[in-house]
Amino acid sequence: MKIDISDRVLEKLNTKHGGVTLDELRQCFANRNGEYAIDDREDHLTNPLTRWFIAETNFGRKLKICFIPLPDRVELKTAYEPSAGEIALYGKYDNDQ
Repeated sequence: MKIDISDRVLEKLNTKHGGVTLDELRQCFANRNGEYAIDDREDHLTNPLTRWFIAETNFGRKLKICFIPLPDRVELKTAYEPSAGEIALYGKYDNDQ
């Protein structure tokens, strides 16, 4: 699966979100369990709707990945280490969290 990342998002991953790498993103997509959650908050609406999940990298770093699914790729919106509240919320989608 191709992951598109805009320059603005890539800069944010590097400076604000602890240096999340493309390799870590790929690992999280591969290691994901459970369903994707849907972000249907009015101020975050996209078409198609943004999906998100929490998964670990191969080295155990837990990340929240937010993306827009497109027919031939995903467009990354953001990725960062999730809060305890986000982990608890995602727990209803994934029993392994």
